[in-house]
Amino acid sequence: MTKYGRLLGTVGAAALAVVGASPAFAAGTAAGSTITNTVTVNYQVGGVSQTATGASNTFTVDRKVNLTVAEVGNSTTQVSPGQTAAVTTFLVTNTSNATLDFALAAVQQAGGAAPHGGTDSFQATNVKIYVDTNANGTYDSGTDTEVTYLDELAADASKTVFVVADIPLGKVTNDVAAVALTATGREGGAAGSQGVALVETTGANTAGMDTVFADGAGATDGLHDAAYSAKDDWTVLAAALTVTKLSTIISDPVNGTSSPKAIPGAVIEYCIVVSNAAGGAGATSVAISDPLPASVTYDGNGVFINGTVTSGVCNADGTNGGSHASGTVSGTLASVAAGETKTLHFRATIN
Repeated sequence: MTKYGRLLGTVGAAALAVVGASPAFAAGTAAGSTITNTVTVNYQVGGVSQTATGASNTFTVDRKVNLTVAEVGNSTTQVSPGQTAAVTTFLVTNTSNATLDFALAAVQQAGGAAPHGGTDSFQATNVKIYVDTNANGTYDSGTDTEVTYLDELAADASKTVFVVADIPLGKVTNDVAAVALTATGREGGAAGSQGVALVETTGANTAGMDTVFADGAGATDGLHDAAYSAKDDWTVLAAALTVTKLSTIISDPVNGTSSPKAIPGAVIEYCIVVSNAAGGAGATSVAISDPLPASVTYDGNGVFINGTVTSGVCNADGTNGGSHASGTVSGTLASVAAGETKTLHFRATIN
């Protein structure tokens, strides 16, 4: 074997050490970071350690754009006709590996199946978006800030967002209005102003920081579009009041209480019956106002409220809690629960 051969053999038999940096895994690594990996080769010649040699490789971590929008509570928001500032709640999470802005849009559904059952049947009004400024999970009027985007949301951070709207009067129980909240990623890096639209890198990987859309398809958006959406709805629970006015002749000046007739001087009992249908909401502060015709005069013996009805006939019960002024009888029922009936009754004389 030649000397050259022996040298090659020595190198071949020598310990070949490859030393590399611990591998860095891209998942969760900040976009724009550089990852460097270095290999070192130690060897001997003729039993003598030689100067080590090696090489390095460096690349830039690309930007993975991903996010979620989730309805909070997984149930409808129960509302009343005419209610203002009815709230639905969402959680927006930046699952990207970079700080981003997120444009927000609340779009109401136009018909079709609602997310929590029933059919979308009306449009709420005055729809606005607020961010949970004090991070307490509850909408606080005057504290939480109206927004059109989330500013500089860090990787893995979340923000609670409220969609707040008014419910029109005249809606009935089980009317539904559905709404979708969509968050769309925007460039971050400039606090206080919404960033420009993100652009996905096409073609081969570049030496710089590329952008990859990795989001899933939400309720109303598509796959890999730098956006995500979720739906919620408002469902009306209304009181359905019906009012019936009954009159009974109590006595007259000729027959007394024996088969009395509606002649001048006769006493008439008026009974106003307020019923609230079952399955709806309770009604409160039910104010009754009954202007009397000029042909009758209130007898001054009391206006009784919170009375009851049996088989369609008003009972002589309730409490003297109403009033009469300027020819008008009035009284307020504090509440009429769903499925409940209450009355107001009083007496007058035919002029």
